[in-house]
Amino acid sequence: MSARNSMMTAALLALAVPFGAASAQTTVVNQAVTQTEVLAAQRAWCDALVSISTTHATQGQPAAKALAERVIDAAYGYQMGAVLFKPTLTVAPQTFRTTRAGALAYFVGGDTAFPNDKGFALNGWTKCEIANSAIFIAGDSATTMGNVSITGPNGAVTTVDKTWKFVKDDAGRLRIVVHHSSLPFRPN
Repeated sequence: MSARNSMMTAALLALAVPFGAASAQTTVVNQAVTQTEVLAAQRAWCDALVSISTTHATQGQPAAKALAERVIDAAYGYQMGAVLFKPTLTVAPQTFRTTRAGALAYFVGGDTAFPNDKGFALNGWTKCEIANSAIFIAGDSATTMGNVSITGPNGAVTTVDKTWKFVKDDAGRLRIVVHHSSLPFRPN
């Protein structure tokens, strides 16, 4: 926040307290998103994907599922409502994952309600890198578009086109509310 904006905010807050009243406690929610926060959220998503894969390899599917549950609860906005999540490798009629259960099934499988899901995050990923084409920040939300490249256990790199939209929740934490991922178009 610039010094000018900070002074204006302080002046407005002072006007909100009746003259002669004790200082009011101020709670600020939905502050503006910063580029640093967006990049940190993306990095955390990549690190979590690799961590879930590593946990699966070293401790098994139940431990990977428990970790994936914590990651989803910390990174996505399912507690705020439906998340517009279109994973890379899903098919109709379960292409879109607007519920936490749908996201969890995509990442770690094991849910009979999602029989085609084998666990994308369980593929032995060893590295994840993001190359943003652009970041658009508007107040308490940010949208990114670019590529995510993930490295498998044999060193092969898979690159997907990725769009994320982040918003701040009432506690000021960045949450993913839109996640669209697809393989790049390859003309015949």
